[in-house]
Amino acid sequence: MKITITKNGPYAVDAGVPIKEVVSVAEHTGGVVSYREEKDDGKSDSATHLCRCGHSANKPFCDGQHVKVGFNGTETNDRKNYDDEAEFVQGAVYDVMDKRELCAVGRFCDVGNGFWDAVDKSDEASKKYVEHVGCTCPGGRFTLVDKHSGHKLEPKMEKEIYLVKDMPARHLGPLNVRGGMQVVGADGFEYEVRNRVALCRCGESSNKPFCDATHLNCKHMEI
Repeated sequence: MKITITKNGPYAVDAGVPIKEVVSVAEHTGGVVSYREEKDDGKSDSATHLCRCGHSANKPFCDGQHVKVGFNGTETNDRKNYDDEAEFVQGAVYDVMDKRELCAVGRFCDVGNGFWDAVDKSDEASKKYVEHVGCTCPGGRFTLVDKHSGHKLEPKMEKEIYLVKDMPARHLGPLNVRGGMQVVGADGFEYEVRNRVALCRCGESSNKPFCDATHLNCKHMEI
């Protein structure tokens, strides 16, 4: 299963990849606690083309608007491996690998006093919260490393795409690609396969093909 980026056009998703529409569920302070599945678009028997420019009138599917708006989909990500670029931050129970450029502002790290406050604590509630954020962050910004074993903590995920609808922010969010699917650039470059990545679907990210949360400022992504 793979996702192929077309030049200045949509994402071509292989047949058989499950695509699901999910809604961000927030607590009273605005921090996101989970995704709620809203619609299962199923598995297509043929390749599916998902909008990348953000202007389709048939989101999440491409309707050719990228041609009309003159979409420039040039990939600008540095294409370096996560482990080579991530900052390493010491924590009480888990150390944290952090690549800020991958932040898609999923806001899982904004619950209560926040992720970084919990990273410095060793009580059970803080530990569980850190695990939740580290294993749910849609852009894969964070990776947790067990201080004792040195093992990275990653959940087992099915290969599927979540179409994020950020209802608290009233904007459509990124494509949350889960389970380690190959993303292939328009020039054939194979991006590092990771358990969680967030692909831009507003067309305005400065880190294409990955989301940098610019969708939150895009009128055409408002719900």
